[in-house]
Amino acid sequence: MRNLIYAALSAAAILAISTPISPASAHDYRYCLQGREWGYPGNCQFSTYRQCMLTASGTDAYCGINPRVAFRERGHYR
Repeated sequence: MRNLIYAALSAAAILAISTPISPASAHDYRYCLQGREWGYPGNCQFSTYRQCMLTASGTDAYCGINPRVAFRERGHYR
């Protein structure tokens, strides 16, 4: 039984390592949760300001615009 579990975990690890992450799969969300815990630019996984603020509620965090999105919109991001 241990050999089966070990083989399954090894196969999962090899699959995870060998699967490429392409830039096409990345998505730049508009808002980032920022603060002492998150740093800069922070946790950038929010498409709306409201989502970000609801997550920040009750914590020592705030929401800001994702700098990658802000500079891309102004034409300075490459």
